Amino acid sequence: MIATLQCTVIDCPDPAALAAFYGRILGWRVDDSDPEWANLTAEDGRRLAFQLAPDHQPPRWPDPAYPQQLHLDFDVDTIEDAERAQQELIELGATFLHDSGGVRSGFRVFNDPAGHPFCICYGQS
Repeated sequence: MIATLQCTVIDCPDPAALAAFYGRILGWRVDDSDPEWANLTAEDGRRLAFQLAPDHQPPRWPDPAYPQQLHLDFDVDTIEDAERAQQELIELGATFLHDSGGVRSGFRVFNDPAGHPFCICYGQS
């Protein structure tokens, strides 16, 4: 091993707002005391960070001319859980993009408020 992963950093136009969005999804603690950087930390120390990128150009999934660069996958147990999550995510500011159409397992794709795609996966664990 050469190193350990400190965190994943996501570029965005408003670090505090995007950290709060993902904080509501995960229930993690938000530290947005720096206007150019926000941390989202789990009780066990896992961390996501959000970095100010004033000229951020969001991806346009699935358009390959504007690739997603990275995306986050979140697990829920059932399709019913995914349906509940979808409603809550839209209320938080996410945009629904795609449903894989799976009955027992599948995923739903959303954009976060800064335009990054992410998935709610169900029936996969």
